[in-house]
Amino acid sequence: MWIFIKRGRRKETTRMKVNNHRQGIIAAVTWECRSKTVRIWLVFLLLLSAVCAMAQEIPVRHRFNSGEEVQYELYFKWGLLMPRAGHATLSIRDAEYEGEPSCHYRLIFRTSGIIEKVYKMRDTIDCHFTPDMLLLRSEKRVNENDYYLIDDIRFSYDQKKILAHSHRYTPTRTKIDTTLVTEEPYMFDMLGATMYLRSLDWNKMKSGESFPFQVAIGRERINISFRYTGQQIVERNETLKYRTRHFYIDIYDDAFTQSKEAAEIWIGDDENHIPIKIRAKLKIGAAEVYYKSSKGLRYPLTSRVEIRRR
Repeated sequence: MWIFIKRGRRKETTRMKVNNHRQGIIAAVTWECRSKTVRIWLVFLLLLSAVCAMAQEIPVRHRFNSGEEVQYELYFKWGLLMPRAGHATLSIRDAEYEGEPSCHYRLIFRTSGIIEKVYKMRDTIDCHFTPDMLLLRSEKRVNENDYYLIDDIRFSYDQKKILAHSHRYTPTRTKIDTTLVTEEPYMFDMLGATMYLRSLDWNKMKSGESFPFQVAIGRERINISFRYTGQQIVERNETLKYRTRHFYIDIYDDAFTQSKEAAEIWIGDDENHIPIKIRAKLKIGAAEVYYKSSKGLRYPLTSRVEIRRR
C-alpha cells in the first residue's frame, strides 16, 4: 500500500497512485469474476433452482409465503480492501407458467460502487416450480457491459432420469443447444440450490454429513455437495449477531481455488432457513454475501440477535 507522507503535490500524486492501484485491483477481481461469472453464481446466491429425480418435489413450501423478499449485499475482498460490489434481491411469488399455477422464484443482481464504474452487471434469474416445488424452467438473463446472453433450461422427468434442455443464446446466435441427462438423485439450476438447502431438517443432521447434488450449466453438470458442520454465530457488528447453521460447499469446478471447502454458507437458525452469509474463495481474493433486510417472511426472524449498548 502507498503511504501519504507529505502534503501538497506529493500527497496528491500519492493519492492518485493509491486510486490507480485500487482500481487496478478491483478491475482484476472483476475480470476474474466476469470470466467465470456463470460458475460464480453457483455460490453467490448461491449461488445457486432445484429439481429432484423421480419426480420428488422439494419439501420446502412450509418455509415461506408468497411475497417473501430478501435483500443481500455483495463484497469483493482483496487484502485489506473490501469494496461493495453490488446488491441482490431474492423473491418468491405465486404465478402462472404455461397456463398452470406455479411458484415464481427470482434473483436480481446489480453491481454498485466502484465495481459499477469498472464493469456494470445486470443479471436476472427466473425459476418456475409447480405448487409442490418441482422445477419446470430456469431462465437467466445476463446484461454485462452491453453484452447480452440468455441461459434457458427446461426440465423434464423420465422415471429414474432428469433431463435438462439447455439453450444458451445471444440476440444474434445460438451458443449451446443440448440436453443434459442424469440419474443422480438431485440436479439443480444455479438458483434453487438455496431451496434445497432450506428444505433440510436440521434436527436429523450430524456434523460432517454431506448432501451431494449436481448443477446444470451450459453443457456441463457440475458436482457439488453441502457439508454440515454445526451451529455458528455470525457477527455483523458489535450490536448485531445471527444464530446460524454452517455448511461447507464442495464445488468441483476450475473457477475456484480448491474443490473442498470452495465456499461456505450460513443459514439462519430459525424456521425461515434463509441464507445469512455466503463466502467463496476465488483465484483472486474472495467474495462475500451478507443478508441486509427482508419482508414477507413466514416466520419471525428469531435468528437475529440485537445487543443493546450499555
